[in-house]
Amino acid sequence: MILTRKSVELLAPAGTWDALEAAVEAGADAVYLGGKHFNMRMHEGDFNFDDAMLKRAIEYTHSHGVRLYITLNNLISDEELPALRDYLLYLKEIRPDAILVQDFAVLRLVRELGVDIPLHTSVMMNTHNAQAIEKLKEYGITRIVVGREMTLSELSLFRERTGIEVEYFMHGDMCFSESGQCIHSGVVFSQSGNRGRCLKPCRWAYTLIDEQTGEQLDADGPGAYKLALKDMCMYRAIPQLIQAGVFSFKIEGRMRPAGFIRRIVSTYRKAIDAYIADPNGYQTDETGWQSLYENRARDFTTTFAFGPTSKDDIGFTGEREPRFFSEAVVEAGFQDDVLKQERDINKENAPHRMLAVRVSTLDAAKAAVDNGADTIYVGGEAFRPLRPWTLADYDEIIRYAADKTRVVINTPRTTMRRECGELEQFMSAIKNKNVAGIMVSNLGALKLAQALTDLPVQADHSFNLFNHEAAAFLKDNGLTMATASYELSFEQLREIVEQSPLPIEVVVHGAYESMLCDHNIPGMSLPHYNDLDNPEVLDRHYALRDKAGEVHAIRIDQYGRNHIYFAKDLCLYPYLAKFNGVASYRIEAQDYTPELTGLLTQAYRTALDHLSAGEPAYDAATFEQIQQTSPRALGIGTYRFRQSRNSI
Repeated sequence: MILTRKSVELLAPAGTWDALEAAVEAGADAVYLGGKHFNMRMHEGDFNFDDAMLKRAIEYTHSHGVRLYITLNNLISDEELPALRDYLLYLKEIRPDAILVQDFAVLRLVRELGVDIPLHTSVMMNTHNAQAIEKLKEYGITRIVVGREMTLSELSLFRERTGIEVEYFMHGDMCFSESGQCIHSGVVFSQSGNRGRCLKPCRWAYTLIDEQTGEQLDADGPGAYKLALKDMCMYRAIPQLIQAGVFSFKIEGRMRPAGFIRRIVSTYRKAIDAYIADPNGYQTDETGWQSLYENRARDFTTTFAFGPTSKDDIGFTGEREPRFFSEAVVEAGFQDDVLKQERDINKENAPHRMLAVRVSTLDAAKAAVDNGADTIYVGGEAFRPLRPWTLADYDEIIRYAADKTRVVINTPRTTMRRECGELEQFMSAIKNKNVAGIMVSNLGALKLAQALTDLPVQADHSFNLFNHEAAAFLKDNGLTMATASYELSFEQLREIVEQSPLPIEVVVHGAYESMLCDHNIPGMSLPHYNDLDNPEVLDRHYALRDKAGEVHAIRIDQYGRNHIYFAKDLCLYPYLAKFNGVASYRIEAQDYTPELTGLLTQAYRTALDHLSAGEPAYDAATFEQIQQTSPRALGIGTYRFRQSRNSI
């Protein structure tokens, strides 16, 4: 391709008017910023732009030939929807050049309100496969911010296949978890990272231990800050970025002062222009590099751009961490004063309350069937040393569950090119099997399931369902049921269940994940870890112990992804009477033995049957048995809060 000044966009952040002016004066082609509500930077009251300033900012940037994008990129709860409608109508009036979005409700409301402004996906939408792009294009998406886990070679192929314009975070602060797939801050503090209020538990100190014995494994490791990614810096890789097909070079830093923004933008501007003017003769300007390096906050990394991350990408010592937003705390148990006071969900119950159980093995699946599960979820990720389900395993459980329990096939949460290729063959193999449906975790997997099978499709919790408009979006796109987000308070869940046109499933018990990561945590933390010489290291059960003494299990799946769990398992057994009108009550038993799976299934089956008969559901002896047999302590997660703190 022949490069021109318009081949690449340098996209700068602005959190204040001074920073906006600095970005424009330093040579940004476009600036992104947020209003006082509905964006991913909600901690700082002095930052972001009120409505009048937004209008003025658009006028200012346009007068300088610079584009302006507005971030509307957090999850929206039902109580915020009226204000969201007003805000969208205001944006329609003042005409920014694009809106960055995460929540499906925004896609639906933009269409309903006739807002004809280009839409870009936020990185928080975790868009990572070509099939998802085809779905998003139907809703006016013209650009995507790709997930940080995508290599440049993957990105190049992805861009070629989809033809979509690509924006790439190439400088600044990075999340350790896959974007949109970290709920640690939201569950523990009621300050959701998906709602712009992350308290950064990834920046805590942790000890790596053997989960079963408690033995410390990292005494001679590189340091305690195991999840603390260094800052992204692609300055030395500008040619690779441009030749991979990245259009928009995005700088992170909406909380940064004007001087910081001016320095970074001007440095990248000079380098990009030099490469475009003479690609063959280009070399890195070491003066520009020194300017960036000497004024860095954290040390630098290129994370996944050129392959898997290593220990060199982590700031293990914590000494260059500019700010700690929180400290580790003991996770809540049954602090239920708020939950007890909440009004019950006011929605009619089905005559028979449906119980679903997600399992990891054939024996656990059979235990769930034997003890009264209406639905079992099988397949998807397998956590080592367990192995993935085979086609023969599916045949066996389908026969075993016949006429007793619905079998729904689960799929992986993340489906990049490899997983999508495998899913195509897998779905072709199962489409004629006697299963009740497929559960998917992203729009791409949904697109594949609908194209390759005629089976009903439902949405897992990874869709981050936070309001009834998003539920309507999923229904519009053919889904038959959706799982509510773990980050909802009971009050917010109640609003969805009462108003949703789509049946809602709620997880009522089980081990659940705080983060989904593409990093090898044990491999980066242990000096002598070598999975080529000793593949058994992949099958060990590792855990992270934080400074509050809480132990977070790590599970490694067949794709090498690390799933970090909360220290306490969710248990809503004492409160089931409040959850009326729920389409399905779900137990997450992937990390449980067949014996415990059977016990829990029977306990919840009995309780739900009592509710259906108008009888009390709670049994003190059963609850005591559940607590005593649980592999971890139990708690109620985010249901101890009145609400997940909102954006207005």
